[in-house]
Amino acid sequence: MSFQSSLYTAFRSLSLTASKRSFSTTRPAQKLPKVPDYIPPYPYGPNYMFRQSNTGLYGGATIQFGNKISQGRNEGKTRRFWKPNVRRKKLWSEALQQFLFIKVTRKALRTIRKAGGLDQYLLDDRPARIKELGVFGWKLRWQVMQTDKIQEQFKQERKRLGLPEPPSFEEWLKQKEGEVKAQVEEHTNIAELTKPTYNEKNH
Repeated sequence: MSFQSSLYTAFRSLSLTASKRSFSTTRPAQKLPKVPDYIPPYPYGPNYMFRQSNTGLYGGATIQFGNKISQGRNEGKTRRFWKPNVRRKKLWSEALQQFLFIKVTRKALRTIRKAGGLDQYLLDDRPARIKELGVFGWKLRWQVMQTDKIQEQFKQERKRLGLPEPPSFEEWLKQKEGEVKAQVEEHTNIAELTKPTYNEKNH
């Protein structure tokens, strides 16, 4: 068999009805970030309406919708939207002792500068500030709080207010195990007290 005939046979064996890969111009939906198990859950949850805000410090900013009013001869309204002014900025963290490249809006950047820095912005415990941090800011806040510098500040603050030192993780775990064991024993004792006796069963 010649080379031309073998090539012709190979092309004839190809299926013209093979399935083609589907093509779509719709951008895939962004995945929602998850808070790791070792970090306390974020009380407000991820943002489902504007998912980009879960990947940076947006300061509560979101997409604004409205109308464009035409002032010309063809007066009318055209539906439009406004996206937040987002930039990637290099911000210094005193607690982490490093620069962080973060997606941040102009609104959040003004608030950070007004608060005195990134750490002061993240450590503010007001409900409005916690809500505008988002999932990304919540995880970054936890990282800052675990540094030795911030832990020392917390220790000095507790000492000034006369508050007791929090238990270590091992002590807290042992305490929780004791509470669970006590609850199990309590339920066991209640079940034994409410269990009918032999005479009660016969009657």
